Amino acid sequence: MRSSGAIVDDQGKMNNFALEPRVYVDEQGDRTGFTPYAEMLNGRLAMIGFISLIALEVLTGHGVFGLLTSL
Repeated sequence: MRSSGAIVDDQGKMNNFALEPRVYVDEQGDRTGFTPYAEMLNGRLAMIGFISLIALEVLTGHGVFGLLTSL
């Protein structure tokens, strides 16, 4: 039974979940463990970290340990 655009059951109660959501399987859902995606992400993060450490040393004149001991 439909009244004024709202879905109402036979007892007059509003039914917000009258339509079931579509269920699907995500084909790229396997992104855990030693997958090519994880290895590529780890490599990119390592490159960002390495370049950041080089930039820190060039800008401050100290390495990471030298910077930490001077604090």
